[in-house]
Amino acid sequence: MGAILTLMYLPIVLVIIYSFNESKTSSVWTGATWDWYIQLFKDGSMISALKNSVVLALASSVSAAFIGTLGAVGMSKAKLRGASAMEYISTLPIMLPEIILGMVFLAFFSLIRLPFGMLTLIISHTSFSIPYVLLLVKARLSGMDKSYEEAARDLGASELQAFLTVTLPLVAPAIVSGMLLAIAMSFDDVIISVFVTGVNTNTLPIKIYTQIKTGVTPKTNALCALLFLATVFLAILSSWLGKSKKSEMPPIEIIPSQSH
Repeated sequence: MGAILTLMYLPIVLVIIYSFNESKTSSVWTGATWDWYIQLFKDGSMISALKNSVVLALASSVSAAFIGTLGAVGMSKAKLRGASAMEYISTLPIMLPEIILGMVFLAFFSLIRLPFGMLTLIISHTSFSIPYVLLLVKARLSGMDKSYEEAARDLGASELQAFLTVTLPLVAPAIVSGMLLAIAMSFDDVIISVFVTGVNTNTLPIKIYTQIKTGVTPKTNALCALLFLATVFLAILSSWLGKSKKSEMPPIEIIPSQSH
């Protein structure tokens, strides 16, 4: 396991180290410098691609959180035939190769004649991000004590009020964890984005991919190092939120009123 982890992470460590290389050639070390990070933040096209990626990640993660949470709550409450099949279909985008999803989105958007750009990117990223929120929220709901919501209903709360005041706060860590995973997946995606992006819409992963084809410079290494650190932070935060224990609440005892 140690050997496998070394083979996986040693190239990433080298990318981070060579992002401080003074030479323009990534394979030759001539000294340490911060100049490539300074040039990176002065690159207008790179900053524009970063802004597009941030907008795309936030929009798709919020949309996926809304749809995935509603789907998880609906599946946990509804007693329908084929519920397990529906759950399997809902999580299918995780198992499908990205090249297939990209071709499907390309064909679908072309069929409905939707212009390629930020809107098609948001729809595509939302679609493959929904399963992450759905699975986390559904797991949280399965371990939640149903008596809390039932007590709220007995005290006069409507179904919507019980959901907003009881269920939603209890599943909030899972929702946030799913959103963070969706943000990380959106920043990481290249294949699907290449199929559905427009001519005037460029994202950061696509920008890095095009630069790699023309030659890797320490500025590209600096950008990859920053993306790696941001992804690690989001993954750690998502894992911590997903494993956080819900606050202990005393058991609810309903005492029937006595008639006088």
